[in-house]
Amino acid sequence: MRLHVGCAMWTHTSWQGRFLPHPLPPRERLRAYATWCNAVEGNTTFYATPARSAVESWALQTSPDFRFAVKLPRPITHERRLGDAGEELRAFLAAMEPLGPRAHTLWIQLPGSFGPADLGTLAAFLRLLPATHRRAVEVRHRAFFEDPRSAGLLERVLDGAGAEWIPFDTTTLFQSPPTSDAERDAWTKKPRLPRRSRALTGHPIVRYLGRDDTARTVEGWLHWVGTVAGWLREGRSPTVFVHTPDNAEAPVLARRFHDEVRALVPGLEPLPEPVPAEPPTLF
Repeated sequence: MRLHVGCAMWTHTSWQGRFLPHPLPPRERLRAYATWCNAVEGNTTFYATPARSAVESWALQTSPDFRFAVKLPRPITHERRLGDAGEELRAFLAAMEPLGPRAHTLWIQLPGSFGPADLGTLAAFLRLLPATHRRAVEVRHRAFFEDPRSAGLLERVLDGAGAEWIPFDTTTLFQSPPTSDAERDAWTKKPRLPRRSRALTGHPIVRYLGRDDTARTVEGWLHWVGTVAGWLREGRSPTVFVHTPDNAEAPVLARRFHDEVRALVPGLEPLPEPVPAEPPTLF
């Protein structure tokens, strides 16, 4: 029984010297992060397909049970809108090969304009993906959250392909006006959609966005602590990514979320002890 938790990235300026050793060569940062969390969002792949050598480095820095949820590149999902993207998809899958089992999920994040009328395109695209990879879809069109018929049609498409629906829970962020520059920026950029917490597969994925105030972030994830504990008892293997607008405390928060779920599910394996950010002293 495993719960994977992680952040939106594996390196952040504010983590250096606090959570991760500093200075640390770029090719060692993921290794250090992987002692804090056992999963990471593959956001960098959304902007460009990485060189195979870079992906090989990712594999060398992580254990086989570490999870990457890798986003398909923007040209596939946003520019071509899943149509006529065979060449780009083949190049992306070839680049990801070195990850092996670490490539836990192919993550298809769709633009807000991708709505119910596009579900035929989504169904056809999902059939192109190799059966060796799990697949998950994040949608942002309001109809999928507010119209039961549209939600049902999407679930039918996903169910037919064995794909998961990734919720991006921003309800805590939008509960009250922003109080920091990072929160104000998030208010202009993040989707404001109802919370959805129904798993379709044995490997649900959750993206949770809290606030820069730790207490409010923890208060806001209570729903997910109970939901994830329930999934584990059902035999599912969930992955939860914890965000805040500034992400300054994200690794600590991800571990705290894991601890709170483990308090409800005592059989859950604990996370490893993180590598110290500073070398031990003699005194």
